[in-house]
Amino acid sequence: MKLMLIMTLLIVSLMTVVGAFLVNSVSSFYLDQFYTQMQSVFQNDTEFYHDLQNAAPGEENGAEQIGRMLETYTGNLGVDGLARNYYILDGTTGAYLNGSNDQEGSGLEMTHNLALALAGEVGDDSDISASYMDVAIPLTRGDSRYVIYIKDTRQTVQNLTNELVTLILEALAFGLAISVLLSFLLSKTLITPIERLTEGAEEVAGGDFSHKIEVDSKDEIGVLTATFNNMAGQLQNTIQEVENERNKLDTLFLHMTDGVAAFGRRGEIIQSNPAAEEMLGRALPIGGEVDYAALFGEIAPLEQVLEPGQQGYVEGALERGGRSLELLLAPFDKEAQAGVLVVIHDVTERHKTEEMRKEFVANVSHELRTPLTNIRSYAETLVDNAGALPAEMAKNFLNVILGESDRMTHIVQDLLTLSRFDSGRSELNLTAFSFSEAIESMTNANRMEAQRHGHTLELQLEPGLPQITADRERITQVMMNVVSNAIKYTPDGGHIQISAGRMGRNRVWMEVADDGIGIPEADRDRIFERFYRVDKARSRESGGTGLGLSIAKEIVDQHRGELRLVDRTGPGLTIRMELLTEGPEHGKA
Repeated sequence: MKLMLIMTLLIVSLMTVVGAFLVNSVSSFYLDQFYTQMQSVFQNDTEFYHDLQNAAPGEENGAEQIGRMLETYTGNLGVDGLARNYYILDGTTGAYLNGSNDQEGSGLEMTHNLALALAGEVGDDSDISASYMDVAIPLTRGDSRYVIYIKDTRQTVQNLTNELVTLILEALAFGLAISVLLSFLLSKTLITPIERLTEGAEEVAGGDFSHKIEVDSKDEIGVLTATFNNMAGQLQNTIQEVENERNKLDTLFLHMTDGVAAFGRRGEIIQSNPAAEEMLGRALPIGGEVDYAALFGEIAPLEQVLEPGQQGYVEGALERGGRSLELLLAPFDKEAQAGVLVVIHDVTERHKTEEMRKEFVANVSHELRTPLTNIRSYAETLVDNAGALPAEMAKNFLNVILGESDRMTHIVQDLLTLSRFDSGRSELNLTAFSFSEAIESMTNANRMEAQRHGHTLELQLEPGLPQITADRERITQVMMNVVSNAIKYTPDGGHIQISAGRMGRNRVWMEVADDGIGIPEADRDRIFERFYRVDKARSRESGGTGLGLSIAKEIVDQHRGELRLVDRTGPGLTIRMELLTEGPEHGKA
């Protein structure tokens, strides 16, 4: 029945659209033809229109003469005396003077186009919805004004439209009879295989994917049946794949680094992963005694999380077992309020980094405040005792001020260097140079300072050290910093050994070993931190800023090398630098 109704509605709709289109097309055609004929006579035929305007000498009745001229053009105008007629009217009063139908001419009604013509304008506006077609042409012949008015009652269009409607209705009745018969036969053909498909679908819905439907034809129903059989097999495979994906997600959930715990609407644990248990420091059994209130009730009540504000989640923080934990609590089904999901992030390292930043700022402030205080104290003494201090003492004060200013300058320069490293704006000027020659030159530059402290400075180089590609100035800066630290922090009369060699095919190394004060075991991991000092008092006395090894570490890291402490027994310290021979672009350290 549905198919029959659809076919019936289709035929009725189609015939209605076709009928409306034909009727409208016929009306439009006749309307366009009417105005085309009028234009061809009164506008295109200039000679005829000129004759209409020129009165003959001694002419007494211009309307009668115009009528004779129009009679010769009745074929061009389509005037048949029945549906279409012409009328000659007085151009001032609109009174009927002559025409092809005297009876209708005496009773003409005032139309829009006729009113335009009496006003001196050509009235040729068309209206497809009107029951007539007309055109009014104002005309001056001699001393008289006339209006040539042609009107078509559209009787021809109406007759043709009636014939079309009758034909469409007859075709509609015949088409409906055929559509009902064909719909009945087609429905019978479709019902049997569809019933088989329905039975097969019920089998699949019951979980039996092995049921196959016989394919009796190769038409669309046959293709659908074969597709259904394939779908059953694919569905079985898909279910298996979904099960596999679920196993993968379970594995990911169990091994992810962030902790996740899910709670039901009553606060009971319904899911958790080992990371959550590790961060919280307790077991989270499903359905156990531990619930949401015991774990996170103090941070946010369960009801508050189930009905969050515009943000959609609640943030919290927790300290457990020396860990800093950041919590995100959100409902996993806002509409049904099925439960709450808690994601736990371990932000301990981030907090440590923040503390290091604060400590760095405090160190910078302290390091700058000390020389500023000294400068101000000595400057105030000089100002308050101007001319009273001995020249030698005043000179000493000025030397102290100058020395503290230099120290501040070194601190600021080192900070700017570290800032360029941090922002990535420090570029390397890579060149090829002899590694052994650079070490020998650096050693000679520090030999006099070592002798001043009574140190023994030894240099041991493996033969045949290769050239390396690096920023020579920066690498020399690293070498100078390491060696100068060894000289500073080794008591007078100490022993400093500089050695270098090759490591594999593409690496070289340099070590600086001393027998100085060394570094306590607890502080060895902090040697490359900014502003770190082994002996703060001695470092300040020697003008150190506490940034040298930090800068050296940044330079070596830029070269994809390594700068580290070497584990050793006994007093003193050994620092080792390793570099790539072919430069930082050819591999990672």
